[in-house]
Amino acid sequence: MKKPAGRNGSAGRSGDLGRSGPPARPSNRNKTAVAEKPATAGRGRPGAASSKAAVPAKPDRNRAALRSAPTAPTAGTARPRRSKVTGTNTLDMLDPFEPQRLSKIMAAKGLCSRREADYLIENGWVRVNGKVVDELGAKVLPTVTIDLDARAKNVLGKQVTILYHKPIGVVSGQPEGRYKAAMECLSLENQADRKTSTPFQPAMLKGLAPAGRLDIDSTGLLVLTQDGRIAKQLIDANSTVEKEYLVRVEGELTDRGLEMLRYGLSLDGEALKPARVSWQNEDQLRFILNEGKKRQIRRMCEIVGLRVVGLKRVRIGRVMLGDLPVGQWRLLTPEERF
Repeated sequence: MKKPAGRNGSAGRSGDLGRSGPPARPSNRNKTAVAEKPATAGRGRPGAASSKAAVPAKPDRNRAALRSAPTAPTAGTARPRRSKVTGTNTLDMLDPFEPQRLSKIMAAKGLCSRREADYLIENGWVRVNGKVVDELGAKVLPTVTIDLDARAKNVLGKQVTILYHKPIGVVSGQPEGRYKAAMECLSLENQADRKTSTPFQPAMLKGLAPAGRLDIDSTGLLVLTQDGRIAKQLIDANSTVEKEYLVRVEGELTDRGLEMLRYGLSLDGEALKPARVSWQNEDQLRFILNEGKKRQIRRMCEIVGLRVVGLKRVRIGRVMLGDLPVGQWRLLTPEERF
């Protein structure tokens, strides 16, 4: 049964994740496939179908997949152990009998980023098995006990994380031509929580960087942070933090095409992880992903014969965009966790 995807949405044209911001560094080790149950087909909905957008030629593997959807991996496969802070299994990948740089181990344990670790070590605020280590480049075993001085915890605790409702036409990272970067749009005037939280200060911009990207033609939740732990949690290659999007589309989507969006497509020669995709209304899909290839959602939709006309990110992990107005920002509260 064909699923019509209907009217033009009010949001601007969009892709998935944006053009700027630091790319996640892929890990070459310990890539264990995560098992998931096969998704069930969505129900068809009545309504007049929009004109079908032109679909460019696809790789053979995707055309074959559309004719016969593969079965998702069997549920029950053991998952690798992951850090409670970072959501990754980086520490488990280290050889427990091979000394490593202290800053690398601190980052793997989720204590801070490597750059932050070097700063704390240089100031003598790091203890290894009870002894202060203040030599940059010092190597220790991954099994050691690491403690931070109260001054180190105070420095890390003052780092800010900003939630910004990015409008269309603003880039996530560096400015591009006439387009502003998200950081250039942060001020006291558009701070939504200035009456109930710490008012904007120029020091908030020092070391601030986007933790992930959002396409210039997309809108929604963008995270900018000074905290290396949060950045690693959100953009690490093995991150399992979910990102949720509302996507307005044009074209026709069959039940088989919907199954393929959930599991079975490949981009850049790599099979995509299983995704949760469902109809939000007659012309809008809901995507929940835990990976972020460049313009991933737009490219997925093109493969199954859809054209994205609007994309909005509404959630990252457990943090919601909520009623934050477009173009405004607020600070992540101490109670919020991704």
